[in-house]
Amino acid sequence: MRIFLCGGGSGEQIIEATRRFSDVIDHTRPLLYVPLAMESERYPSCLEWISGELRELNISNIEMVTSAEELAGKELKNYSAIYIGGGNTFKLLSDLKTSGAFDRIKQYIEQDGIVFGGSAGAIIFGESLESCMLDDENNVGLRDFSGFNVLNGISLLCHYTNRTEEKDRESTEYLKELSKRLKVVALPEEDTIFINGDQIEVIGTRPYYYFENGIREERHCLSTLRGCDFY
Repeated sequence: MRIFLCGGGSGEQIIEATRRFSDVIDHTRPLLYVPLAMESERYPSCLEWISGELRELNISNIEMVTSAEELAGKELKNYSAIYIGGGNTFKLLSDLKTSGAFDRIKQYIEQDGIVFGGSAGAIIFGESLESCMLDDENNVGLRDFSGFNVLNGISLLCHYTNRTEEKDRESTEYLKELSKRLKVVALPEEDTIFINGDQIEVIGTRPYYYFENGIREERHCLSTLRGCDFY
């Protein structure tokens, strides 16, 4: 299992995480891009964005799916990696589960598949989407909030401390209360969790925050080159 869970940044914000991603993928195979958290009319601009974001990686081809059903029908092992972008987390998870793509991705990562998820694309790999209730609207009526749970019972929030002070204060109080029954890691846009088999580290330049039992703990990466232990 090799999974990059990005706090929502791009470009220079996450340059070291992007380099690490480049190190582990097979550049001779295409990358599969999943923009399904966004509205469908934005998919063309999403493809432009990802093409620019990964231009320096020399990937042979970026192939974008435009529906969860299309994703469910893909032979995922034929791709160098899956890149799941941001948007509405509830829409994304709902589409993946109703189409069967969720189970296909789960099987893929269990077979050492590589995934890079940003923002919503990262949050779905936590235990529960309850962590982002204040950030995204559940317009699709999703009832099963359980994600891929690749962090052994930890849920995720992204863009934390990159927003207004009022928004972060609201999120902090919500996450403290939520953490009385769910563990949560809140990532700034500059930090990326890298799960490499049984090793977990955070690559980034800013503090991230761990919430458990109503308490928020600030944690720091050692450097952009060494990363830091997640636990």
